[in-house]
Amino acid sequence: MYYPEPMARLIEELRKLPGIGPRSAQRLAFHILDASREEVARLTQAITEAREKVRHCSVCGNLAVSDPCSLCSSSGRDRSVICVVQEPRDVVALEKTREFKGLYHVLGGAISPMEGIGPAELRVKELVQRLQSGEVKEVILATDLNVEGEVTATYLARLLKPLGVKATRLAHGLPVGGDLEYADEVTLAKALEGRREL
Repeated sequence: MYYPEPMARLIEELRKLPGIGPRSAQRLAFHILDASREEVARLTQAITEAREKVRHCSVCGNLAVSDPCSLCSSSGRDRSVICVVQEPRDVVALEKTREFKGLYHVLGGAISPMEGIGPAELRVKELVQRLQSGEVKEVILATDLNVEGEVTATYLARLLKPLGVKATRLAHGLPVGGDLEYADEVTLAKALEGRREL
């Protein structure tokens, strides 16, 4: 034990946070110890309040303080289009663009047999239930562009086809401002595949 027991416990708890290794946990612990009592109280209150008040929307699965969430209950959203994402942070990323005006559906992850996550562990059944009304005409599959995201998108596209709902995938390829010479082969292949007429 290099640290007093309360400090060691704080470091250990901070290490449990995603993306926080031993050194980052130590830096955070020292920062907390050096902070004023008021700062520590505000941090503690923010954590407690978020944990107590933030829930998942019963309709879309996004984070919310009311149910249904503000996006689902908004009369200004296009109810004929649902964008399917993996996590609530993906909703935030899309909302920041101010381009998408439809509704969302948060799966709560992606299909990953290696981690024991199949369609039953995701909010797939809830998505199918939302489509039963016939109001939804298009489902945009905005899962991550990795193996798990592609498997999930392919699974959902096959599931939606018999329902008569148009399934589309976000375009992918070269980023704006990117140089061709720095793009990997897969990205270039996807960019060629998704080319469009000007």
